[in-house]
Parts: sequence; structure tokens; C-alpha cells
Amino acid sequence: MSGVSQKARSRPKGPPVRAAKPANAPAVLPDQFKQWFARRGWRPRDHQLALVEKSQARRSTLLIAPTGAGKTLAGFLPSLIALAGAPRRNSMGAGLRTLYISPLKALAEDISRNLVAPVSEMGLKVSIETRTGDTSVARRARQRVKPPQILLTTPEQVALMLSSADAGYLFGDLDTIILDELHALAPSKRGDLLSLGLARLATLAPGHIKIGLSATVAHPSELLSYLVPQTAPDLMRSMADLVVAKGGADPDIEILEIDEPVPWGGHSALYAMADIYRAIQSHRTTLVFVNTRMQAELVFQELWRLNEANLPIALHHGSLDKARRTKVEAAMSEGKLRAVVATSTLDLGIDWGDVDLVVNVGAPKGASRLAQRIGRANHRLDEPSAALLVPANRFEVLECRAALEAAKAGEQDTVIARSGALDVLAQHVLGMACHGPFQPDALFEEVRSAAPYAGLTRARFDRVVDFVATGGYALKTYERFAKLRPTDDGRLRLSHPSLIRQYRMNAGTIVEAPMIKVRLVGRRRATASGKSGAARPLMGGRVLGEVEEYFIEQLSPGMTFVFAGEILRFEGISETEAYVTRAPGADAMIPSYAGGKFPLSTHLAKRVRAMLADSEQWAGLPLPVAEWLGLQNERSQLPGVNDVLIETFPRGSRHFMVAYPFEGRLAHQTLGMLLTRRLERDGARPLGFVANDYGLAVWGLGDLSQRIADGSLDLDQLFAEDMLGDDLEAWLAESSLMRRTFRNVAVIAGLIERRHPGLEKSGRQVTMSTDLVYNVLRRHDPGHILLEAAREDAATGLLDIARLGQFLARIRGRIRHQVLDRVSPLAVPILIEIGVEPVARLAREDLLREAAQELIAEATRKSG
Repeated sequence: MSGVSQKARSRPKGPPVRAAKPANAPAVLPDQFKQWFARRGWRPRDHQLALVEKSQARRSTLLIAPTGAGKTLAGFLPSLIALAGAPRRNSMGAGLRTLYISPLKALAEDISRNLVAPVSEMGLKVSIETRTGDTSVARRARQRVKPPQILLTTPEQVALMLSSADAGYLFGDLDTIILDELHALAPSKRGDLLSLGLARLATLAPGHIKIGLSATVAHPSELLSYLVPQTAPDLMRSMADLVVAKGGADPDIEILEIDEPVPWGGHSALYAMADIYRAIQSHRTTLVFVNTRMQAELVFQELWRLNEANLPIALHHGSLDKARRTKVEAAMSEGKLRAVVATSTLDLGIDWGDVDLVVNVGAPKGASRLAQRIGRANHRLDEPSAALLVPANRFEVLECRAALEAAKAGEQDTVIARSGALDVLAQHVLGMACHGPFQPDALFEEVRSAAPYAGLTRARFDRVVDFVATGGYALKTYERFAKLRPTDDGRLRLSHPSLIRQYRMNAGTIVEAPMIKVRLVGRRRATASGKSGAARPLMGGRVLGEVEEYFIEQLSPGMTFVFAGEILRFEGISETEAYVTRAPGADAMIPSYAGGKFPLSTHLAKRVRAMLADSEQWAGLPLPVAEWLGLQNERSQLPGVNDVLIETFPRGSRHFMVAYPFEGRLAHQTLGMLLTRRLERDGARPLGFVANDYGLAVWGLGDLSQRIADGSLDLDQLFAEDMLGDDLEAWLAESSLMRRTFRNVAVIAGLIERRHPGLEKSGRQVTMSTDLVYNVLRRHDPGHILLEAAREDAATGLLDIARLGQFLARIRGRIRHQVLDRVSPLAVPILIEIGVEPVARLAREDLLREAAQELIAEATRKSG
């Protein structure tokens, strides 16, 4: 690899809790297990033995261990030993003894394959099966009455099994629950769903224990809370143990630095593709991680263009057809690929043993995410994982350096603690009614034993139950929303048996944007009309995957785009399918996916601000980046650690205001919307704004510098915390983002069903239905529990209001204003963003370069 790299070696730092002292191997492992380890040339690790000891003592336990430490084997060893040595006991249920819950279907399948080896090699008579959304209906039906002894599944499938009338029988013999990658599940609505399922399982099988498996986290107690009921916190602390594995070899992390300077702005990292390709050539197997599916398509295309050696390079992201993803995963497991370009779909613990390099294109956005991705390389505890960070622009150089230093210090920044979502609770209440009539008092106590819902009040619980029962005040006159009826003994039951099927078809918390299948065909016919009257293919063809409906709506027949690693021509659309043909060429659009843009974490943002404020830290930066910061300090000033820099300057016929909060794209977008409302009200005539992870720019016709100077525009008032009051409410009332948030909440809560027997609604139909209900509730029932849930989602999700509020409080009285006569060096990357969204073109890289050069020339021109 050319150039000089910046290196750091880091050790993940465990929580300040001493690992449990394990028993000696002979006292714990039966002979056949000791012999199996010996035949493999292995020695049981201390933390693996500790879990066996804790399990035999019937103690729920959380294991914190780095990648390659044998977490999964540690989690299963107690169950394998128990099932191998214990005679068949009198069964009170169907015979299911161990339930393994994974965040990914692919991970469950991978673990199942890996378990087969020790079970078969030791001759254990233990039955193991998986149950995911891909499992056949017949097999799932059989598993309900005759399950395996070990079942590997996902949170969604657990919810479905618990909704069955025979759930008590199915889980009657449950002895152990294994929660894999718990740190990845807990901070999301899937974690809420899991916690409610665990609370229910504690009722159905009160004698079982739980084993949590997790990477290093900042606060292990937050994950321990998932292992025991939360109704008695003091008792809880004595009911679960923590085992911390010893750290392995320090990871070897580099930041790519080559002769060509890092671009001032942009997100493609095209400047580094040749070096990434050379890195792939010099390693056995490389995982190339990106942050968005759109970026994955771009990077894959560029690597394939450079692939003169015809190396086997594959693409993997969530919108590709399952068969294509499975094929890539199988080829990776068999060592047939030299590289895979992937999104977060491969972040978690699937064991790719031959991976010896992880490349992260773009900034990692969080220290914990970086550690997770680095762990995909070299699943061996005693050998270092190798990682290469490739910043796409100069701000990302700072972020990569901050992430590297955080990794060196072993710091973690994943936020786990959260309040349980009300829409997930509504779905759970309906699922419990599908199981059978329930007593609200008993269900409330059960729900409150789940960690995210420990603080749930009875009033809010009753409002959720009332919504499930009637739809709420404004909807209770409509029979379709009445799902529960009271019984004579004070319980609640389903109003109609058909609701069971509706629940099972719509359960889950993942709500993707409306999707259209992309079907590749070989030729066209002009005998039927597609979109806009265009000819469309009539014959079938293979499905490549799915793209967002709104993206397809932008296309006209004949337009080209990149998807599934190919350049395709759009031919037409029929119902929920887009027909395409192959169209080799370079000028193609790239699908712009709604999901996948990770915001800069609060922890890394603080490190970046500290780096900017301390010029002594610039010595470790590439020379062009250090010079860029020095030029900024000369022409303007640099943001401080706890204040905010505001620059105002004219450019052309417009006047710009650029702010540098470093609080992430989501918070900046919300801030931009609220600032433009305030500036419009103050007569500043704003025209628009643009935001990235590091700052935002607002532009308009009014001279902002002059207005600030004469006092007609007060920056302290403009950035006052009260913008999160009436201004926020007024914006939310008319915002399409709020409608989108409500749509997701309504779908999860079961107010709007995506699927009916024999029918699946299109994205447009779901949107129309939810928009209609949203308008009705806002007008007639503004206090509806789902509107409340949508506002809470907005505060922590799409709008990141909570983080914005913390920023506004932090800068109170700490605003530094700099008047300039032109764009500053630090503002250039932000202004380059203007016009980039929402759809990029491969050819637009040249246009972006031209725009950047013009801005750079202006920012670096000497005054005179």
C-alpha cells in the first residue's frame, strides 16, 4: 500500500468489574467435552468454564468478551453439557430446553452450522433447529408441537410463538435462554420487543436462566437488566452475575494516508479506490464496510472497474434479494471470495474465519461501531485484527483520528438505556390477546418487569390497552379498530379470531420505506403500458432485490441506475415491480436509500471539537488537513470545545450563515428547519439550508452580517432553547417527517396493517391510510397515544430533538460570531453539500470537483 499510515494499537477496555473466578476444568467439563477440546488442540478458556459453573449454580450471567474469544461456544456449553449428561426428565412441555435469540437471521443460521461440528464430533444426541422468517410454514407448525431441544431464532419469531394458544406447552420445559449480541439488540425497538418477550417467558417458564453474550460496553449493568425481572431492583442485583473475558491481541488500526490530498468535501472516497484495491490484492479476504447502501453500490462499481486481476469481489446489503445475499455468505464461508463490499448487514458476529483485513470507507460515526467492525477481521483472540480507515473528506479525517484515539483508550459510546416504545407495547398487548384472554393488572406487572418498561406508569399502560381495544377516542366508532372485548370475569379477549392471522402477518418492529421489487428481464415488448405510458416487459425474470418506491418514482423509462452491482435501464413499472434491462455505461443514477445514515456519535463529536481547539493535536494529522485548519484559524477562527462558531459572509447574490455544532446530521437538519422558520419570521428572507454531521449552512437574500451588527438579529435569541417549544410544534404540525414517523408508529402498533390474507398493501396505500388517520387524530384527538408515541420517536430518531436540546443548553451565552467577506476554509465542505442530495450520479463527481475547486479558490485567496 502506498503512502504513510497512521497507526494505533488499542485494547478494548472492560467495565470496572472483576471477572468471575472460574472453577478448574476437571470439576466442570465431562470427559467427552475435555477430550473434544484436546482433539481440537484447544484449551477451555476461563470465561467459558465460568459460564458452565454459573449455569450449574442456576445463575443468570452476562458474558462480556471481545471478538474471537469463543462467546458463542461459551453460551452453548452449559446446555450441551446438560443435555448430554442428563437423562430424559418428566416433561411438562414440548421438550424445548434452550432458546437462542439472535439479532440476525443469518447469524442464527451461521451458529446452527457451527454447532453441528461439536455435537456430531462428540456423538451427542441433541436436536438443533433454526426458526426464522425464512423457515417453511410446515416446519414452524411442527416446531410448535415437537420442537428441537435447542431452537435458534430471532426476537420477532419469539413474539409470534408467544402469541400462540399453546405457548405455555411449547416453553414449558425451557431451561436456558441465550441472548447473543445483546448490545446490538438492546438500544432499539427490537430490544423493546425482546424485553417484553423475555418478561412473558419468565411467566411461562419461571425456573429458566438467561445467558447474555455481548461485546465490550460502557455500562454492563444496562445489559444485566435484561437478564432478570425489574420489579425489585435491589433483589435484581443479586440474581445475575457478570463474567468479563480477558482481552486478546490489540487490534492494528491504520488511517489511509496517500500522496493525493484528501478531498475537502464529498462522501465517495473515489480518490482512495486504487489503494483499497491494492489492499484487497495483498490480503486473503477483505471486508469493505460502508455506511449506506447507496455508497455500497458506488464502491463496488469502482472496485470492479479497477479489477484487472479479475478477483472475486461481491456485494452485500439489505436491499438485495435474499438468494443473492445467501450466495455471497456461502461463498464467503467457503473462502471463495477475496472481498465483500457490505453495509451493517455484516456488522455482527458471523464467523468469517479467513477475513484478515477490514476496510471502513468513510468515518465510522461511533467508537463502538468501529470496534464491532474491526472484530470481523481475524476471529482469533490471540492474533490482532487489522483495520484500515478511509476518510472520504477532511472532516472525516478528524473523525477517523478521534475514533482511532477512542479505540486506543478502549472507550465505548453505544447508548443502551432507553424507555420502551409505546407502539411496540401495543403490538405486544395484541399478541398476548392472541394467546388468550388476559387480566390487565397481571399484564401490567409483567410488562413492568421488562427493563425498558420498568418506569411505565399505569395510566400510560391503560391508554395503550384502550387503543388496542377501541382505537382511541376519535376512532372508537369504527368497528375495524375494535380489537378487544371485555369478558365477564374482567379479562380482555380478541373481538374476532381473524385478528390472530392479521397479527402474525404484521408482527415486528422493522418498518422499511415502501419498496419496489427490481426484476431483470432480457427483452422488451411494446404491447402493454408501464409508468407514464411507456412500454414494459411482459415476460418474467429474476428479482435482483428492492429499492425505495420514491426512487423509482423519479425515473422515466430509459433512465439508468446502478443496483445489485450492475448498471440497469428502467423500462417500466407494474404494480409493485419495476422492470429493468442491463445497460452497460457510466452515466447512471445510484439508488438513494432512506435508511443507513449513521449520525456522528456524541462521544466522537466531543473528541473532534477538542482536536479542533488544540493545535498541538494537529501534528498527528496529514499535512494538508493540518494546513486546512491553520488557514481556517488565520482567515476566521476555530470552534471551541463547549461553544459554537457562527460565520456570516456574502457569496454571489446570497448571504450565508454557517454554524459548527458537531452534533450529527439529524440534529443539524432539525436545527436548520427551525432556524429558517425563525429567520423568515424576522424578515431575513432565508432560501434554504444544508447540513452534514459537522455543521450546517443557511442562506438567503437578507444581509445577515449587517442585521447582526445593527441588533435587528440577535444570535442568542435565534439559538435560544425556546425554539424547541412553539416553533418545533408548529413545524411538526406541517412536517412530512412527522407524518413519516407516525406512519412507522401506526404500522408497528397495528393501527394500519401492511399485509392482509391474500393482499399486501403498496407503500403508497399505507401512506395514504396513515396520512388520513394522522389528520383525523390531529384534528379530533390531539392527545392520542400514538401521536404521543410519534413525538417521542421524533425526539430520539429522525429529528434527534433530545440531542439538539442538549446542544442549545450547552451554548447558552457561548456563541462566537465571525463576520467574513467570503467563504471560510472550514465552510467549504458544508457548502459543497448544496445540490448533492437526494440523488447522486456517477458523473456528478466531476461536477462536485469543479464546484469544490471554485469554493476552495475563493476560501484560500489572499485578501487584497
